[in-house]
Amino acid sequence: MRLAYGELIGGISGDMFVAALLDLGLPLGQLKAELKKIPTLKFEIKTAKKEVHAVRATQFQVICPRQEAPRSWQQIRNLLQRSKLSTSVKDTSVEIFSQLAQAEAKIHGVAVDNVHFHEVGATDSIVDIVAAAVGVEALGIDQLHFSRIPLGHGVTRSQHGPLPVPGPATLEILKGLPSFGVNIESETVTPTGAAIVKTLGRGFGDQPSMTIDKIGYGTGQKEFPTRPNLFRLSVGDSAANLQHQEMLVMETNIDDMNPQHFDYVMERLFAAGARDVFLAPVQMKKNRPATLLTVICDIAQRDALAAVILQETSTIGVRYYPVGRILLSRTSRKVKTRYGEVTVKSVIQPDGRQRATPEYDDLKRLALAKRTTLKAIHDEVIRQLK
Repeated sequence: MRLAYGELIGGISGDMFVAALLDLGLPLGQLKAELKKIPTLKFEIKTAKKEVHAVRATQFQVICPRQEAPRSWQQIRNLLQRSKLSTSVKDTSVEIFSQLAQAEAKIHGVAVDNVHFHEVGATDSIVDIVAAAVGVEALGIDQLHFSRIPLGHGVTRSQHGPLPVPGPATLEILKGLPSFGVNIESETVTPTGAAIVKTLGRGFGDQPSMTIDKIGYGTGQKEFPTRPNLFRLSVGDSAANLQHQEMLVMETNIDDMNPQHFDYVMERLFAAGARDVFLAPVQMKKNRPATLLTVICDIAQRDALAAVILQETSTIGVRYYPVGRILLSRTSRKVKTRYGEVTVKSVIQPDGRQRATPEYDDLKRLALAKRTTLKAIHDEVIRQLK
């Protein structure tokens, strides 16, 4: 598996992310050819090399018309869907813009489909986002991880007038992700950069175990006296087929709820994006028997899952803490048997051997449909795999 680890040394913006991809070896000609597949946009691309505190880095800049009318989320979505880009690039680009649209909708108190972008709806932001999706696909990056996010302070100017730093949209997007303040009176993370990191990131914190073979440096237009304005992207292969992810554990103790309701709560939590949900008996104060509800989830799902817990249970609070996990790489495929098709999940173990397991739901469905035993179908699948 190809992993990439992005270090937000000076922060992140859309152009810095694309610049790092180019510095890694993304062919500029290939990128330009892909960007031409976006209809109606008029722009030019400029790249340059720049030394930042003696580190040679790449700059990426989109030159476009100065005066542009605001674009709505619907207009941008239609523009991307009408393009001749690959399906995966379209989907990734739309997902990144969706993060921006949801943040703007919440800040301005409007429906998502009624959002009109100003700065982030301009041609340069569209190009930055599509270029990011193109570059990740072209370089064969399977999974991206990022460091903690440095946030500057102060006030910046926008078409809405003076705004606090970090900008409201940026901070809204970064909710649930690990960040820290730096002594820089300037914007270090743009809304576009935040949306790219939030959408593409599968882990935030320390670098995962990997064998690095390529390193790229991207830089922006700003210069900071106390911190190099660099974004470093390291790419390599994961160690021993292991995937590293930063997750959240959410917990609450419940002693005053009908236990029959936990089944429904678990269904709601899984539907809202939980990776795992489980229950355990505990003894609380005054020796009261209770149930410990535990949820494991992606960092970005924290608020949505907390809302489910607080709405569907009798608890009045939820605690959470970050946790790392290591997973084996896995794939799935269909295996044909005389009973029908069964999904088989395969994992590659650290020693390189493969382990396959038939999907229980498929075994159960076929056993009921064919009026035979689940074990008979299971054994048939195992024979097919040998």
